[in-house]
Amino acid sequence: MEAISIVGVKLDTKGGAGAVNFEVKARLEEKERKSQMVVVGFILQLNTKPSIVKFEVEGTATLTGKDSEINRMLEVDPETKLPYVFQKVYQHVFTAMYLLSTILNTPPPPVDLLLFGRENVSAESMNLASEITESVEESKSENQP
Repeated sequence: MEAISIVGVKLDTKGGAGAVNFEVKARLEEKERKSQMVVVGFILQLNTKPSIVKFEVEGTATLTGKDSEINRMLEVDPETKLPYVFQKVYQHVFTAMYLLSTILNTPPPPVDLLLFGRENVSAESMNLASEITESVEESKSENQP
């Protein structure tokens, strides 16, 4: 996984107290495919409700292994409605977002945000995730005699 940019923006300087929920938006795009390897570009956005802080991470993730393992990582998790690859991306960039929240003096994102089903998690590009799965199937049929 390679992060190209990690941004944290403080939206509310008053810093009101109270419950904060995080909303997740994600975008995934296949960049390259070879035998037993797929490179995907991603954008992961976290916004708080109420609007206190926004985090955005952009980068690429390289998935290697058997085609069935790669396909599994590109499948959508029925609980979070995001492809499983975002769980690994989130684990990788969580520390940076946590540090940014400390510097900005804002609530940090939860460590388990994408590991459990949450009502406030939504996929911005579900059609794109479906297209990636479809292109995986198309590539498999093209490579077979």
